[in-house]
Amino acid sequence: MSNIYHITTRDAALAARSSGEYRPESLTREGFIHFSQRHQVLDVANAFYRGQANLVLLVVEPSRLKAELRYEAPAHPSVSSSAPGPENQFPHLYGPLNMDAVLEVVDFPPGADGLFSLPASLP
Repeated sequence: MSNIYHITTRDAALAARSSGEYRPESLTREGFIHFSQRHQVLDVANAFYRGQANLVLLVVEPSRLKAELRYEAPAHPSVSSSAPGPENQFPHLYGPLNMDAVLEVVDFPPGADGLFSLPASLP
């Protein structure tokens, strides 16, 4: 199974490393943590995080997750204009992210125009 990705702040990632798990507000509010497949990262970043600094990408190995992972239709359909299909479904984690499933934390700065590009080092 391919890696999945989550955009968060550097501070949130550091706090999660200290506690051993990541529990963003969406877990309480919506019941799951939003993730993206690699080809979905830029659409999400540019739709919801344009111009924001101090962001990182959590690179996650799905087989290491303790909580249930489901691939579902986007929670925000405006992000994906493609026809429904497995490649257009988004990974949603129904529980906290255990940090031992995180392979890397990759800096994710926007460009001068506020838009994002995938880091060259992204696995």
